[in-house]
Amino acid sequence: MTHQNENSQNNSAVQHILDNGIEGLGEALRLVIDQAMKIERSQVLQAQPHERTDQRRGYANGFKGKTVSTRLGQIRFAVPQVRGEVDFYPSALTKGLRSERALTLAIAEMYVQGVSTRKVTAVLEALCGLDISSTQVSRATAELDEELALWRLRPLGQFKYLILDARYEKVRLAGTVRSCAVLIALGIDPEGKRSVLGVSAKLSEAEVHWRDFLASLQERGLHGVEFIVRDDHAGLHAALAARLPGVPCQRCQFHFQQNAMAHVPQIHLREEVARDIRSIFNASDLAEAQRRLQIVAKKYQESAPKLSQWIEANAPEALTVFSLPEAHRKKLRTTNSLERLNKEIKRRTRVATLFPNEKSLERLVTALLSEISDEWETGKIYLTMKN
Repeated sequence: MTHQNENSQNNSAVQHILDNGIEGLGEALRLVIDQAMKIERSQVLQAQPHERTDQRRGYANGFKGKTVSTRLGQIRFAVPQVRGEVDFYPSALTKGLRSERALTLAIAEMYVQGVSTRKVTAVLEALCGLDISSTQVSRATAELDEELALWRLRPLGQFKYLILDARYEKVRLAGTVRSCAVLIALGIDPEGKRSVLGVSAKLSEAEVHWRDFLASLQERGLHGVEFIVRDDHAGLHAALAARLPGVPCQRCQFHFQQNAMAHVPQIHLREEVARDIRSIFNASDLAEAQRRLQIVAKKYQESAPKLSQWIEANAPEALTVFSLPEAHRKKLRTTNSLERLNKEIKRRTRVATLFPNEKSLERLVTALLSEISDEWETGKIYLTMKN
């Protein structure tokens, strides 16, 4: 039966080309790639659809649409999903379309450096072996911007956990170099899967930028947020109070420990202070954490009074995570879940060094985050959600 289905799909692709000629290549490619992805899913699961076998490693879980820009135009594939502990993302969309990604990212990387379309063309020819004109490059960039805007503005739904962070890149403005904030929102849905919900790059005042960013997420349908993980970014406190009042917030424990070092009066005390702070965070429950907090604050009242006052005033913000199920605390007590995103962004942005404007920065960051988010959404769950 499996071979019959495969032959049927292949025959459909061939027939589509026979019926439509070159114009039918896009649909033929979709049929072949969709079938290849379903075959690969069965191989990963070690079982055919509805097959009972002791070797089965997980279960098919329907399909998720994904639109990909190719030389044949935009094609919407049906990406097979799985559930269970198995991790799966079809190689057809990472290997077969690698040249398309190289084309898209090369255009983005060149444009963020403010180079001419002539130079972009030369680089693309070297990278991809393509012979294209400056007009084609400009058109491709416009199409890319449109595609990325659709991703940034896509509808959202319920996300139980929200993780917020910001990084900063250099942007040229009116002949001067400015630090531009890149805001990133990550969400974990009720099924335990991660998604990058949004990104925004602007030079505006911090609170206004954060407030507008959160408002845009809500306007796109974000709801059901029960817990927020954040760092101590300027303007974020007020923005959260305005847009998500009453939602418990966890201050990143990793960055809290780093921030505490600014209040340590002597270098030789830093290791001891860091160890004491970790002892608070590693407590078994909230009551024990609060008890250890009071001990640590009292310990430094004489040797480091400013540190003692700072810890006592700020540490409670880093203990909110104790209200969550124990299985979720490790991954939600810091913003480290965004670490991979920041590493990928830094790896690409350091090539450009200095961006000509906010739009060029946002283009590159969005291209990277959209790909990572696709992998997360079609991969294994991040958190096991149990009632």
